Amino acid sequence: MNVLLVDGYNIIGAWPELRKLKQTNLSAARDRLIEIMAEYQGYTGYKVIIVFDAHFVKGIQKKYNHYKVEVIFTKENESADELIEKMAIEMNNLKTQIHVATSDYTEQWQIFGQGALRISARELLTEVGSVDSSIEKDLKKSRDYKPASRIPLSKEVAEMFEKLRRGKL
Repeated sequence: MNVLLVDGYNIIGAWPELRKLKQTNLSAARDRLIEIMAEYQGYTGYKVIIVFDAHFVKGIQKKYNHYKVEVIFTKENESADELIEKMAIEMNNLKTQIHVATSDYTEQWQIFGQGALRISARELLTEVGSVDSSIEKDLKKSRDYKPASRIPLSKEVAEMFEKLRRGKL
């Protein structure tokens, strides 16, 4: 299984769309990141976990699922980096490959030492763009294909019926 741990505020600060949204509404930027990662999770099959620092949301650690993406706000006085490192150690095994999305250079080296793979914010943005293009292509294919009948027919049988309908058989 592939698991993608995302340093939420690091990604929000690095992606132009989210950085702009953060200036007016931080909550909307978080929600948009979750939506984007939900699409990514649905298409790639990765389990996505987004971790946000507690310094913007005070209190005890909170976890919830939104669009089947696990969202975690760290405990007060715990950084997302620390929690991501702990999770990378706990989840790492022969059947699980951990990927960590962050542009924090120090965190990248820490998680790399734990056997996890790193993805920079820019690389993840590029990958998300590629997934969006693939989704759009798949949607276009399914929209363009319109069966001639509600009964599933092979192409040859459908052509025979069309000829019969037009009186050419």
